[in-house]
Amino acid sequence: MEEKIFDISKLADSTYFADNRLPAHSDHHYYANEEEMLNEEMSMRQSLNGLWYFSYAKNLASRIEGFEKADYNCKIWDTIRVPAHIQMEGYGKPQYTNVAYPWDGHEELNEGEIPTENNPIASYVKYFTVPQGWNEVFVSFQGVDSAMALWLNGKFVGYSEDSCTPSEFDLTPYLVEGENKLAVQVYRFSSASWLEDQDFWRFSGIYRDVYLYTKPQVHVDDLFIHATPCNDYKDGKLSIDFKWNNENAKKLAVKLVDNEENVVIDTVQEITGATSVFTADVENVKLWSAEYPNLYKATFTVKDENDNVVEIIPQNIGFREFKMDGNIMKINGKRIVFKGVNRHEFDCYYGRAIPESKIAHDLDIMKLNNINAIRTSHYPNNSKLYELCDIYGFYVIDETNMETHGSWQIRGSVRCDKNTVPNDHPHWHEAVLDRAKSMLERDKNHASIIIWSCGNESYGGKNIYDMSEYFRKADPSRLVHYESICWDRVNEASGKMVLAMPDERRYDGTSDMESQMYTKVAQIKEFLSKYREKPFICCEYTHSMGNSNGGMHKYTDLTDEEPLYQGGFIWDFADQAIWTRDLYGNDVMNYGGDFGDRPCDYNFSGNGIVFADHAPTSKLQEVKFNYQNFTLVPSETGVKIINKSLFTNTSDYDLIIALAKNGKNVWQKKLTADINAGQTGEVAYTLPTFGAGEYVVTASLVLKQATIWANCGHEVAFGQYVFTKEGKADKKAVALIKVVKSDFNIGVKGEGFSVMFSADRKMLTSYKYNGVELIEEFPKMNFWRAPIDNDNGCGMPFDTAQWKLASMYTKCVDMQVSENGTESATVKYTYELATRPVAHVVVTYTVTGDGVVKVDMDYKKVEGLPAIPDFGMLFTLPVDYDQIKYYGLGPCDNYIDRKEGGKLGIFTTTTQDEIQPYLVPQECGNHCDVRWFEVTDRRGRGVRISSATPFEASALPYNPHELENARHHYDLARPHHTVLRASAGMYGVGGDDSWGAPTLDEYITKNEDKHFSFEFKGI
Repeated sequence: MEEKIFDISKLADSTYFADNRLPAHSDHHYYANEEEMLNEEMSMRQSLNGLWYFSYAKNLASRIEGFEKADYNCKIWDTIRVPAHIQMEGYGKPQYTNVAYPWDGHEELNEGEIPTENNPIASYVKYFTVPQGWNEVFVSFQGVDSAMALWLNGKFVGYSEDSCTPSEFDLTPYLVEGENKLAVQVYRFSSASWLEDQDFWRFSGIYRDVYLYTKPQVHVDDLFIHATPCNDYKDGKLSIDFKWNNENAKKLAVKLVDNEENVVIDTVQEITGATSVFTADVENVKLWSAEYPNLYKATFTVKDENDNVVEIIPQNIGFREFKMDGNIMKINGKRIVFKGVNRHEFDCYYGRAIPESKIAHDLDIMKLNNINAIRTSHYPNNSKLYELCDIYGFYVIDETNMETHGSWQIRGSVRCDKNTVPNDHPHWHEAVLDRAKSMLERDKNHASIIIWSCGNESYGGKNIYDMSEYFRKADPSRLVHYESICWDRVNEASGKMVLAMPDERRYDGTSDMESQMYTKVAQIKEFLSKYREKPFICCEYTHSMGNSNGGMHKYTDLTDEEPLYQGGFIWDFADQAIWTRDLYGNDVMNYGGDFGDRPCDYNFSGNGIVFADHAPTSKLQEVKFNYQNFTLVPSETGVKIINKSLFTNTSDYDLIIALAKNGKNVWQKKLTADINAGQTGEVAYTLPTFGAGEYVVTASLVLKQATIWANCGHEVAFGQYVFTKEGKADKKAVALIKVVKSDFNIGVKGEGFSVMFSADRKMLTSYKYNGVELIEEFPKMNFWRAPIDNDNGCGMPFDTAQWKLASMYTKCVDMQVSENGTESATVKYTYELATRPVAHVVVTYTVTGDGVVKVDMDYKKVEGLPAIPDFGMLFTLPVDYDQIKYYGLGPCDNYIDRKEGGKLGIFTTTTQDEIQPYLVPQECGNHCDVRWFEVTDRRGRGVRISSATPFEASALPYNPHELENARHHYDLARPHHTVLRASAGMYGVGGDDSWGAPTLDEYITKNEDKHFSFEFKGI
């Protein structure tokens, strides 16, 4: 065999993407015998995970040459963990960019060219001995970023690109007796990097499993399972295509059992040739869906011509049909609605080198919160994800590893020229198709995958259209998705980013469904009023950056109103940030730019409904409610249940009816509902009779039995109904007060309390209860919030900045004091605000003998002023007043446009727990529809705020300005006070996108006449 030499100049050749790499194949496992299979121990596979010898170089010019030679001693090198990113192991630095390529601003490159000054090179070496009895030896790299060259014992074996699908090579011709030296050189940037411009951290290295494997004499190289329902979904047809490693005679024993261990198929097939097909019919088939992920367990036992078992292949099989029926996507004959999320493979400790246990944890969170679909944004994930999605029940869009955002979307404009990748350029054609083939061949046997995606934000053109056609030809059982054709106009090379309508596009046929990003609900309705040839999905929507997801319910409501709108995928699942240790030994969370990485997009990677450590955010509360499959509408006499599931009867769940009076549970009953999928029904009940008060009926559906992702009793859906029973108010004895008027202060005293108002400083300065001063600083009017990411994205702080000044700087222009005998006293301040034009707010304090201070805030609209981010008051309390109890919407924080998932009840928490650790500190901890809100120390001493009209409230260790001034949570000082906030209402949080979309108009606290009345009292 002629020895090949690796030509490193080909790193910049887009037509050179694989050299001597083995063909892609299905991801099935195979075992030598049944015992191995049961123990999941593969004697024909040997892991190479662990420590490898390692050398790092900044660029090609400084790499070690000749390290791959058999006699070059690499055992004196440092070692590195595999799998891992080299940047997470201390070599080079992580870099986060969204659109811009990592070299932007450093080196001027044309498409396909690679950086020369900064192109980190990772050289790896692993020594191994071939296990006894292995005749052929192969190596599998499950994921290497971005390109790799491979040598064995100094001989060049091959080269591969595509960071997210396996690269496998035959090592047999290069083996020696005894110890073998496997050498790998990994290049951070290659021509492939132009196809991998995803919105994520830019890493490199061997970041997925590496293993050696051998094959038995007779071996299944590849299998393709086709399991489809028939006879009106009553029965199933099974057809399996096998590719064998040789044409020798063999036997194939096929056994199929259902999820109750009933044997469905048990037969033996004699085979000659390199390919074969197995077919069978399955009666009374149990279909696979996200609701019922029924899997059949197949066992393929391969015997050689002498009847010896040479390998056993276990395989899960799900029978399901996913197709376009007219212009509606259907799963097993039913209109599907994607309640989805985009999921980057990312963990704050491991980057994209995620352990399998973390994958299962993610799926648990999704199931617990009613998510039924995943888009693998924007690359094929670890194979374990698909295996688990089959088991858990998720609808998966499997996405090709391709995004070229930075080559064509330039600062809000579309640029189509010679540097647009891949477009119609012939030299990219085969590399693009190879990525699709590698993904499809590996993942094709997973029932959970129902759509192939051609990548993300890679413009349009013939290359991507050809990819879509490849998917359709290779696998007609699935649909094809692609979004960015909507920017590829006929006869228009460049221009502003204005969505092209279907009849304006060059290759509209690339995608089987209309897929758009961040399209607003009104725009979706307008689009579908004109174009109804395809169903519509939002492949990305409700951008979850920081405190977000406001107005999400408008999208999920649309799935009930418009048949062609079939749901969407939240952007995205987890924040992308990295735990590091600071100079003081503290573990801290860092984001883009914190590593000296430039260019970078800072905290724009913080878009998760879970944090970077995958702990839930409060946003999940809203997601869970909006994605629930059952709408429950309780009343005083019964509950209406709208069953929006496709296949599930409500009898799978217990129906729990609970009654609370003034927030306290007083009655509960377990019932059963029998309502078929797609139907609406009612369940009657009789509530017990109690006295006057506010009542809340909560109807919940909870799991009757535990699942792999939840315990018995987990709530999957709820609804609430609030009603009031009137009664005679209790007459309270009138307590007396004493008013002390002095030169500088007005004091109001009663039994166990005193209040002081300053005539000099023109504000309330003291409130003592049982001899304890409760107010550290005088109450301040508040018209501001710490800007959230969505605020900054749409310019709200700039537009409303006057209200920040108004919150910080006021001038009292009038003070009036009046008394109502010995029953109450009133102090009224009129404040001029630091706005232009000048605005005024009147604050009236009325003190009564029971220690209650009633506060009235009044604002008369001043023309010319912007909307008001918040309208309320801040109270600064001692830091040890950190215990919170409230009657309002909870348990997680909520906002006027993100409160659908909040439950009305009494909840307890702490000021520290109310802080949401978004990557950048910002407004958080708000609660809507509050009746009363208490902040106390651990002995129960503190303040209660209440109102006859539901209001908003929060209590945090920081005021809005302190939060706003910090760029990280570790920038915040240790808490030294508690800030209690009462508000008539603040802006909604928005979330249609985070770079320009304002909060929806109906959720903006406008510049208009305002009145806010509440009371506070010591407890």
